[in-house]
Amino acid sequence: MTKIIPDFKVLILLIFLSLMLLLLDTFHLLNFPKQAVFYITNPVSFGIYNTGNTIGRQFYFIFAARFAAQENIALKEQMGRLISENADLRKKLAEAEALVSQSQHLDPQKYNLLSARPIGLGRYLKIDKGASSGVRIGQAVVYEDNFIGKIVSVSEGGASVQLLTDPDSKITAFSQNIDGRAKGVLVGQFGMEARLDKILHEEKIGTGDLVYSEGLEEFLPRGLILGQVTQVLDQPNEVFKQAKIAPVFDIRDLELVFVIQE
Repeated sequence: MTKIIPDFKVLILLIFLSLMLLLLDTFHLLNFPKQAVFYITNPVSFGIYNTGNTIGRQFYFIFAARFAAQENIALKEQMGRLISENADLRKKLAEAEALVSQSQHLDPQKYNLLSARPIGLGRYLKIDKGASSGVRIGQAVVYEDNFIGKIVSVSEGGASVQLLTDPDSKITAFSQNIDGRAKGVLVGQFGMEARLDKILHEEKIGTGDLVYSEGLEEFLPRGLILGQVTQVLDQPNEVFKQAKIAPVFDIRDLELVFVIQE
């Protein structure tokens, strides 16, 4: 019982205080204390609100920046894929055009042509077809009506092509213009040119003339283009005259070359 009475007194006191506060508020006697409390707590509340907004904006900026970075990475990856796909389509289109063009120059019913991609260029031109595809040493490699070179080494999945400009390359050849023909031997030089040697002085040859294969080599058909005359070297005290010959195109620009297998 002694414990209940103090609690009851506290309850009565609280009720009394509550009634007093309600009464005072009814007669607007608490306006000044309420305003004082408002002026004291308002800056604190505003500071807390402003700090919350600032922190919220910072977190939003962090998340937005992270999302933008991820989106940027995704866009770059997508752009890379599109560029790769576009390059692949262009390559396939160029190869298809090369196949169509080749069929218009060397009759596929007469020649068994194997298409191959150039995959490297040093002293020899490297191609991606080898013994497993029927490539053999000594076979001619062409592009349209142009002779590129001949196979000099073969592996299972690739081969090396000796170019006309190689010092070890020698091909019987002739040039043709409206004044006549000139015969000789096309010999490779160091660099990107060859020379038509053993030309008789009386034979007609001039700058711009095309040079063709004579066809005396077993592997090489007659009439393939070997290059174009860039300069005639005619020394009266020499037994023969010569002519500098340059390829009519850059081998590095080719998407496909073709191996004559028969």
